[in-house]
Amino acid sequence: MSKKFTKEELERDPLLDFYVKSSNYFIANRVTILSIVVTLLVVVAVFIGYGFYSSDQEAKAQNLLAIAEAEYSQGDYLKALKGDEFELTFGFEQIADNYSGTDAGNLASYYAAVSNFKLGNTLEALAYMQEFKPADGIMGVGAVSFHASLLEANESFEKAARMYEKAAEWDVNDTTTPYNLFKAANVYFKMGEFEKARELAEQVVEEYPNSQEVAQSQRLQGRIAVVAG
Repeated sequence: MSKKFTKEELERDPLLDFYVKSSNYFIANRVTILSIVVTLLVVVAVFIGYGFYSSDQEAKAQNLLAIAEAEYSQGDYLKALKGDEFELTFGFEQIADNYSGTDAGNLASYYAAVSNFKLGNTLEALAYMQEFKPADGIMGVGAVSFHASLLEANESFEKAARMYEKAAEWDVNDTTTPYNLFKAANVYFKMGEFEKARELAEQVVEEYPNSQEVAQSQRLQGRIAVVAG
């Protein structure tokens, strides 16, 4: 049976009724609602402010980086690294430390690592390399491989071998992959992990027969056979 509406129900304005209920709800919960609104406005303001701040920091860091890069390109690695207090220029170390959240600051970490390495400071180079975030794909392979070489130079052989393997897998191709596989195999050989070294050398020979590392990998296989049997 269908419901029969009273005269008052039929004459009631649904929109007005909704408004009254909404008003009553707001009055009863106005403190909570206003708190939520204010919080949302603050969050939005923070995001907008941070966006402007980040853009400004990036621009400053890029300008400073360009000056340091000019010194680097001329082979003045110390000045590129440390800056010049008389000329009031920042070096890679200062840019990396003070603008770490920017793309320029990230690149400065890589330059700081390379500059330190060229100056013979392998431990400092490794410290900055550990802060660097390499690019995806082929553009990041060289940096990952360089990180491995710094670990090797600092005699962190196990970490170096794994990092070379990481570099080999970073972008699988016929050039950088066999190179880094061989480098990893060579480090494993130094460590006395002959089975792992044999496995990687064999991978180079079998999967990358046209690579420049084939001959070196075959020689390494021979050395492993002599030492490990």
